[in-house]
Amino acid sequence: MERLPEPPKHLNSPVTAKIMKYMARGQVKIFKLTGGRVGSTWRMGAGFRKPVPTLLLEHRGRKSGRRFTTPLLYLRDGDDLVIVGSQGGLPKHPQWFFNLTSHPETRVHLKGHPNQPVRARVATPAERAELWPRLVDLYADFASYQAWTDREIPVVILTRPDQPGKLGDSEGE
Repeated sequence: MERLPEPPKHLNSPVTAKIMKYMARGQVKIFKLTGGRVGSTWRMGAGFRKPVPTLLLEHRGRKSGRRFTTPLLYLRDGDDLVIVGSQGGLPKHPQWFFNLTSHPETRVHLKGHPNQPVRARVATPAERAELWPRLVDLYADFASYQAWTDREIPVVILTRPDQPGKLGDSEGE
């Protein structure tokens, strides 16, 4: 029987949450300032040896109505982008996930392609089953995060609403 990895001792501490929040804010600023030339690749954890593409996700607060921007790893799946609500294996879904379920029409920023309109939807169980191994191949730490939490980590599919062409392509913009 394979032994599951142990979560870091301070994973669920307020200090860890603050550090994650400030690192994300810094990444958003640098990404926007450089058009994604800096900040569009994740090189931490499993991404150190195998860098992972990063996008900026805009989302509207479901209660406040305020706009937020969150950097996330993503996988291309045909014309769609796939994001993961892992939150580093914390016990609760990230706020952006709840915000997207309330306000699915939003925008993403990709390297060289800001303000791409998208519509978000939660992957069906069959889609998640197909996508999860590809997501773990993209970023191996997703498997550890899933092992550290009792919740099923959500997978969200971002599609281009009513426009031809891949997200991030210049055609159809």
